[in-house]
Amino acid sequence: MIVAAVVCPHPPLLLRELSGAQDAVPELRAACHEAVASGLAMHPDLVVVVGGADEAREWDASLPVEVRRFGTTDAPRVTGLPLSLGVAKRLLEESGQVGPVRLLTLPWGADPTDVGTLARRVGELEGRVLLLVMGDGSARRGEKAPGYLDERAFAYDAETGRALEEGDAEALARLDPVLAGELMVLGRPAFAVLGEATSAQGARPRARVLYSDDPYGVQYTVSVWSITPRYS
Repeated sequence: MIVAAVVCPHPPLLLRELSGAQDAVPELRAACHEAVASGLAMHPDLVVVVGGADEAREWDASLPVEVRRFGTTDAPRVTGLPLSLGVAKRLLEESGQVGPVRLLTLPWGADPTDVGTLARRVGELEGRVLLLVMGDGSARRGEKAPGYLDERAFAYDAETGRALEEGDAEALARLDPVLAGELMVLGRPAFAVLGEATSAQGARPRARVLYSDDPYGVQYTVSVWSITPRYS
């Protein structure tokens, strides 16, 4: 049973080695640490991380966080975790998490069938589960953004942010995958898994947003959901 969910973005700058002598995202980092600590305070038996990658698979939690591959465009190909899971593993390590962890990814353009399959898989896990959802909003929120400016990004991110703030699981499950691709929303598949898994569980999330901003033209939102079954 999912007892809590934490949503964090996964910019490479959360890997401290990549931000230089001065932390480039101190407020975001602090919010992520607070959110993960809040989730761990629910005493989960298992942490399940869901993020985006080039493929759907379960990853070996002992794989390293290969920082070099995220810091330059000419880094050698190495065997390590994808960015979403690498940032998640680092946040868990920095928060002192010591229990079992499962690392799962979906393709960036995962369709509803893929999302539903993974959501059911997560929902069937036994024990108290903390779901750590890794995902960025649109990367098209300014002229200097990675994807340049697309005015549609603001409405899309606003709806996602509202759903995360209000615990609206159904809205997360309905996020438009086609538009998300056009707006470079890397978190859409993971957000949808959170929505479907929570809805299927018949849960009442108590939600709060700890951070919402778009440094560097990319929307980052940090949220914590405390999840109580409707029958309790």
